[in-house]
Amino acid sequence: MSHTALIPSHRKPRRNASTSALRAGVAGGVLSTIAVAGAAGPANAEPVTQTIEMPTITAGLSTTVAASAEATQQVALDLETQAHEEAAATTAAKDAKKAKAEAVRKAEAKKKAEAAAKAKAEAAERASRAAARTTLQTTTSTSSSGSTAATTTSYSSNATGSAASIVSFAQAQVGDAYVPGGTGPNSWDCSGLVQAAFRTVGIDLPRVSQSQSTAGTQVSLSNLQPGDILYWGSAGSAYHVGIYVGGGQFVGAQNSSTGVVQRPLSYDMPTGAVRVL
Repeated sequence: MSHTALIPSHRKPRRNASTSALRAGVAGGVLSTIAVAGAAGPANAEPVTQTIEMPTITAGLSTTVAASAEATQQVALDLETQAHEEAAATTAAKDAKKAKAEAVRKAEAKKKAEAAAKAKAEAAERASRAAARTTLQTTTSTSSSGSTAATTTSYSSNATGSAASIVSFAQAQVGDAYVPGGTGPNSWDCSGLVQAAFRTVGIDLPRVSQSQSTAGTQVSLSNLQPGDILYWGSAGSAYHVGIYVGGGQFVGAQNSSTGVVQRPLSYDMPTGAVRVL
């Protein structure tokens, strides 16, 4: 007997062919997976040596997150409110600017309308005075032979002081043209001549005859002094004015036919007189 006949064999029993094939397939698949993963990963990637644990959401963290969300929402609401307020302020400013511009436009339109109405009224007043003076001239007294009695009489006033300056200025304009609305220096209407004469002594009279007929103290026609203002019509609504120069005569811008003349009171008897000096 061999010396090795009683020693049991240490060789493992052979597996059957199907089991070997299965294990070979599994090993091959694992090795293939490892090879693919290694190729896809970075060349210098370090092996994972520890496991990262995600924090656990506690009740305190949940409260903090909720408070942060609420604060964010409040900020958003505040910004939205501010945006609305700024938009409202911008709209109000635009509306105010537009309203102001409209008010200015209306005020200017009203001012222009009032100026036009005033100019129209003054033109009508001047036309009325001219018509009234024309009527008065056609009804002046005549002599028994039917000739016109009114004639120009030369007269040198004995006025002194301011009255002398007013009379001198008025007489210097005799012969100038009559123009409605005229204020000189070579053409006048009745109130324009009177105003300019008094301005030579520093007295600023109103522009129109109605106002000039009440600019001083009313005096009787029997007590006239050089420099008194004569008026035709009613005080406050006079349609014509002139200047008494003494000696029963006056100077006035009568009409477009005669211009500025010096005439006796009988030529066109005034209604009343006022004394400014």
